[in-house]
Amino acid sequence: MTLQIVQKDITTMAVDAIVNAANSRLQMGGGVCGAIFRAAGAKELQEACDKIGHCPVGEAVITDGFRLPAKFIIHTVGPVWQGGHQQEAELLASCYQESLKLAKEHGCRSIAFPVISSGIFGYPRREALEVAITAIQEFLKENEMDVYIAVIDQDMLQMGKALLKS
Repeated sequence: MTLQIVQKDITTMAVDAIVNAANSRLQMGGGVCGAIFRAAGAKELQEACDKIGHCPVGEAVITDGFRLPAKFIIHTVGPVWQGGHQQEAELLASCYQESLKLAKEHGCRSIAFPVISSGIFGYPRREALEVAITAIQEFLKENEMDVYIAVIDQDMLQMGKALLKS
């Protein structure tokens, strides 16, 4: 199906699943993670995450979407940027691959991602987008799903669209 870069608030997207850029303890954080927790219902979502307990870097787990338009929230833990020599690209690609695999296993036909690790985890924005686009396009070669990358500003939108064309 398709991959689109959109400038939208991921918490308002009417898709089957949204992806949370989580921390490994699955605790409510700041940025996208905090916004998702608040929109979903922080208490209920935290209880669901507490039952799971932990998620290693590069892996993904799933909860209900609670008060979100999305049926599911897929939580994935991206790598902290350490200069690019600590397998950051492989771990980041794994976040997208594992999230897409979970979505497929749960019958999702649409999913929205933030640009994982590009906030407080410090991954350079352009490189993070490149990894995301490559991982998603690989998945779409053999799978049917509408995939969105939700960005928060015009610069990321333009950068993402340019990368998609190249």
